Amino acid sequence: MTAQEIFKYIEDWAPPGSAWEKDNVGIQVGSREVKIKNIMLSLELTQEVLDEAANKKCNLIITHHPLIFNPIKKIDTQKNSQAKLIEQLIKKEITLYSAHTNLDFTKDGVSFELAKVLKLKDPKFLLHADKNQFKVAVFVPIENTEQVADAVFKAGAGIIGEYNSCSFRLKGEGTFKGSKKSNPKVGVKQKFEKVEEIRLEFVVNSWNLKNVLTSLIHAHPYEEPAYDIYPLNNNNVNYGAGVIGYLEKTITEKEFLTNTAKLLKINGLRYCDGKKKLITKVAVCGGSGSDLLETAISAGADVFITADVKYHTFQNAAGKILLIDAGHYETEIFSLNVLKRKIDNYIVDKNNKIRVYRYSKSTNPVKFYKQ
Repeated sequence: MTAQEIFKYIEDWAPPGSAWEKDNVGIQVGSREVKIKNIMLSLELTQEVLDEAANKKCNLIITHHPLIFNPIKKIDTQKNSQAKLIEQLIKKEITLYSAHTNLDFTKDGVSFELAKVLKLKDPKFLLHADKNQFKVAVFVPIENTEQVADAVFKAGAGIIGEYNSCSFRLKGEGTFKGSKKSNPKVGVKQKFEKVEEIRLEFVVNSWNLKNVLTSLIHAHPYEEPAYDIYPLNNNNVNYGAGVIGYLEKTITEKEFLTNTAKLLKINGLRYCDGKKKLITKVAVCGGSGSDLLETAISAGADVFITADVKYHTFQNAAGKILLIDAGHYETEIFSLNVLKRKIDNYIVDKNNKIRVYRYSKSTNPVKFYKQ
């Protein structure tokens, strides 16, 4: 099994096109064609992670946080720790891959796994992505409708929530007249033709549009297929930020704080008091999600859990919602669980003996001091 096969599997679930536009997701260092021995998962790459990967004969490391985020101006291995890691990855022939905000924004990604750890019921996106879809309408002879539909569906079109192969079809009549230079597959050049056609409509994510159109044109019988592309402002039900769900039973604010610290395995929480003393509806966002505070309040959440919350954000939240800063590492580390489950399942399906490891220690630079 090659690294590219693993990458494709991950990206079919968490497409790079769904990531924040300024992010650097995907392969960081190494080769896509390398045959995988074992895989190491970690929130980020450190010297300790690299050493453990080498000891376990892992030639692929998958992290959440990218090693390379900003443009590299120098690779000075004597003065720059990032450069030193890049040098060792190349020397040890280890490929590094990162799934960052695409893993944040996808269903069953970072925030969904956090919600799972907190035992939330009926989890849904707190804020859906929008303006990243198109509707495509193409006009196809009736007898060729299924071959065109199958082609665009295989290319990733027609996915809405838990449904795939979604389309709308309307029967009508198409007309055309080819020039002397035309080479029509239906009818005769320089003759006015009428053909019974189907208007086939389907939704496409922006990052799949080019591939879908290529597949459409290849499958279509006409020399010059007619199609329309409409940008959509709809919410994308398949991608978004944060998660909102419900506790199995209502509990007090104190009980919720105690349970959260226990479930996330942390020693302390930063928080401000909310409006209600009883907690039922919970919003979460793994990592730095404080910009979703007003969304959580508008959604009627009793509590919002995220990380990297500023002092004035706590001020704005006080008396409106129980706002909890549970730590960046602490709210994202569980995403490695879902990565491991999915990759393990994929490897088993392929009858492969690759081992997938989670880094055995913590890469969290933040420590808690107890007096």
